[in-house]
Amino acid sequence: MTIEPATPESINRMPLLQTLGIQLQEIGARHAMMVVTVDDRHRNYFGGAHGGLLATLVDTASFFPRPLLPSGLACTTTNLQVNYIRTAAPGDTLTARSELLHLGRRTASVRVEVTNQQGKLVVHGTATLLLLPTDGT
Repeated sequence: MTIEPATPESINRMPLLQTLGIQLQEIGARHAMMVVTVDDRHRNYFGGAHGGLLATLVDTASFFPRPLLPSGLACTTTNLQVNYIRTAAPGDTLTARSELLHLGRRTASVRVEVTNQQGKLVVHGTATLLLLPTDGT
C-alpha cells in the first residue's frame, strides 16, 4: 500500500477531526502534538468530556510522529490502552503529546499523554501500530 505522506493540512482536513475540533499542532522527529478544547458536543451524560473523545485523541495522536504517516508509512492500530486519570470539563483545552517509543519492521509502539491547560495529566495511554506492507504483500 502506497500513501501520500501526511501533512498538517491533510491531517487537519480529516472529517472526524473536524467534527470533533481536534487540531494537529506539531509534527516532531519522534513526537506529535494535537489539541482540542472541550465543548458541549463532547459532553458525556454527567457533563464532562466523553471517554470516547479522550480515547480518540490518544489513538489519533499516535499516528503522527514524523517516521509514521508524515513519512508515508501506512499503519493501523492493533492495540490501544487508555488510562483515565481525571475528568475534563467543557472549556478545558487538552493537549495530547505522542512519543514514538519503538519502530520495528512490523510494529511501532507509541506512548501518549493528554494534559489540560494547567498541565495536569488527564489521560495516558499506549498504542501498538501494525506497519502495513507497501509492496502489495
